Amino acid sequence: MSASGFQPVTLRTHGLPQQEQISAWRGWFDSVFDLEQPEAAPGQGFPAESLAWPLAGMGLSRVTAPRLRVLRTRQLVRRNPVDHWSLTMGGVETRLLTPRGPVRIPAGVPFIVSLGQELVSERDADQRLQLYLSRDRLEALAGPLDAACDMPLEGVMGQLLADYLRLLACRIPKLQPEEAARLPDAIAAMIGACVQPSADRLAQAESQMEATRLARVRRAIRANLGSARLSPALLCRLAGTSRSQLYRLLEGEGGVARYIQKLRLEASHAALGDARDGRSIAQVAEACGFHDPSAFSRAFRREFGATPSEVRAAALAGQALRPLSMRDAGLAAPALRDWLRAF
Repeated sequence: MSASGFQPVTLRTHGLPQQEQISAWRGWFDSVFDLEQPEAAPGQGFPAESLAWPLAGMGLSRVTAPRLRVLRTRQLVRRNPVDHWSLTMGGVETRLLTPRGPVRIPAGVPFIVSLGQELVSERDADQRLQLYLSRDRLEALAGPLDAACDMPLEGVMGQLLADYLRLLACRIPKLQPEEAARLPDAIAAMIGACVQPSADRLAQAESQMEATRLARVRRAIRANLGSARLSPALLCRLAGTSRSQLYRLLEGEGGVARYIQKLRLEASHAALGDARDGRSIAQVAEACGFHDPSAFSRAFRREFGATPSEVRAAALAGQALRPLSMRDAGLAAPALRDWLRAF
């Protein structure tokens, strides 16, 4: 960790010769999982990336990889008897073969497996989130977590858990050390509230739930920025929240209308600050939900202290700030087994 944020353990195979990529990927998962690449085309290679953030008693991993079959065999369970849980959410359907039988997990639905049991998992090319949870850290939830294994976590609480995983993946790279140290308690409270709801657990996880609901509202707004129909009623339907809850969530942001306008202005500023975006100012404004050019210009200047034309001119002159691109990194730890044992 550093002042620039919480640094993950990173493995990227993209820069390796194609014939070495799958071997490097297997090396990271060695003794935890066996990997098979179904129907790999000759010369296809295995371009993949794993970002893993270690926490106290748990760790979050974001994996982007081609089609893959993953096996946790009886021999591996004996050879490496780590028995953590893995809370996973994939972007495509996951096909599991577990001690309970075959299971299909829909895209975007979280599920839990135990590394203390045999497992076969197969899915197509995907980006997925995996939250590894040690039994020592979540001992109080062992019963509910084991009972929830090998099945899709659907319903309202499952949806909330899915949104929370997305929020974690977005926030964790920006954490500072003191924030990362507090995060495991918050994660444990949220998981407890979702897998075994009770009044006490729901109260403990309330701040995490509020942040998750706000992230859901934000995604709904961004997905409908240009719509003239974007309203509190539509947001309630899209985000699955009540009107009173929506207004309470956005009270600290100046209200619903102000928050919608803020996100629209931020999106328009990002577009106008990108010299590669060839749209006119009017086209950008309309795409972001501003259908009155004069009102857009006034609101933009109040928000940023510059006109849309000035921001566009600065971008074209090469003065706009650019986001840093992800740097390539090599393997920063011997293998996944060592990362898991550190919990």
